[in-house]
Amino acid sequence: MADKKNLKEDLNDMLGDAKESAKKAVDKAEDFADEAKEKAKEVFEDVKETASEFADDAKQVLSDGKNVAIIAHITLIGWIIALIMNSNNKNEFASFYIRQMLGLMILAFLLSFVPMLGWFLNLGMIVLWIISLMGAFEGQKKLVPIVGEYFQDWFKSV
Repeated sequence: MADKKNLKEDLNDMLGDAKESAKKAVDKAEDFADEAKEKAKEVFEDVKETASEFADDAKQVLSDGKNVAIIAHITLIGWIIALIMNSNNKNEFASFYIRQMLGLMILAFLLSFVPMLGWFLNLGMIVLWIISLMGAFEGQKKLVPIVGEYFQDWFKSV
């Protein structure tokens, strides 16, 4: 009988210890969850601030027609990207160079079909492209010689 009583007391002690350990584990888990919640709030605020800064920077880049004008000079794909970027926020400086590059690309394409003479004239087109690109870098509206005014007039709807 004494053995049963000791066994019962041992089991009660073990059960009490288990309950106490479970309470401690629950308390630790709650503390951990609270800490995780606070940390998540901090991370969320940091991400929110970073996203806001990125959005502000993106708006500044798009509002600056100089960047769009330079992008317009980077192949046909760059010109298309610049056209799309400028369609949301029309910028006269960017539109100027988008029109100019459209004219230069069409003229270069047409000259490529003229044997020999067209090929040499396309070398001149590279010079006109560089003049236009330098104007975009400098932030000045520089018409390319000879054909620049025509491009601005012909493509004013762009």
